[in-house]
Amino acid sequence: MRNALYLIPLLLAAAAAGYMVSRQLARDTPLVSGTALPQPRLLPEFELTDHTGAAFGNARLAGHPSLLFFGFTHCPYVCPTTLALMTQLVRDENLADLQPIFITVDPERDDTRAMALYVNAFGNRIIGLRGEEPQLAPLLQGLGVAHAKLPLPGGGYTVDHTAALFYLNERGHWTAAFTPPFDLAELRQDLSTLMASGS
Repeated sequence: MRNALYLIPLLLAAAAAGYMVSRQLARDTPLVSGTALPQPRLLPEFELTDHTGAAFGNARLAGHPSLLFFGFTHCPYVCPTTLALMTQLVRDENLADLQPIFITVDPERDDTRAMALYVNAFGNRIIGLRGEEPQLAPLLQGLGVAHAKLPLPGGGYTVDHTAALFYLNERGHWTAAFTPPFDLAELRQDLSTLMASGS
């Protein structure tokens, strides 16, 4: 009982701190459908290859805000739906500077050619990135992205993966995340807010 009494002030202090942080976030970057990070986070150094065969690392995230999505080309529903959503977003003149990026978590099947065919089916704005598992690891860990290969009954496999969208500011720092289900109008509003504020 005595230990429980000691814990009460600590729990109240933690709750108050959480409330103050959430209030500060709401004041600084009020988002309708996403979550703003308390502080922008630097991404670990990484080196992948884009769908044209060119190297793509941290330096190519600078100068443009980016929206990252992780998936795979054999994905039956979530990935094509999300990439179609990203394509719609960058058609908005307020989001014209946004860099949409699709990163495969299935490098075994998604080679450069497969990535090019896939992203080009959504227009010419989405950048497709791939790398072997050791190359992907820093970025996956830095953003907390999970993925797992799951065997299918008739043979072959699918990949279970985090389906969130990650927003990076023009300095390449992770500042916000969005989890499904996505709403186009709300996403458009939140991304416009983030880009206008430089967050």
